Amino acid sequence: MREVIATPNAPAAIGTYSQAILSARTLYLSGQIGLDPNTMQLAEGVEAQAHQVFKNLIAVIEAAGGKVQDLVKLNIFLTDLADFALINSIMAQYCPEPYPARAAVQVSALPKGALVEADGIAVLDNY
Repeated sequence: MREVIATPNAPAAIGTYSQAILSARTLYLSGQIGLDPNTMQLAEGVEAQAHQVFKNLIAVIEAAGGKVQDLVKLNIFLTDLADFALINSIMAQYCPEPYPARAAVQVSALPKGALVEADGIAVLDNY
């Protein structure tokens, strides 16, 4: 059983994917870049994009009835690993301890010229 999760509080899908899929209590979050959901414009700079990425992920989690604490796995994609420490500090502002399991990798490019993207998996305790 699968349920499509969609919210106007995160950017609309710009391809052949859903913002998230809920199966049983597990929420599979598609990658989010730093698009403002109201304007569909990319935030300026890696710091602003990272903040928007976390706001977008949280909006989708909340649309499924969850909370950021339900996030168990996070994958972060950066076009420059020199931004790793900055991303860590921003992540800590949105994700309380215990932190989710995480991978962070450098990639050559991201959609729309983004500098950071993240996807993840959440297990919804209240579902």
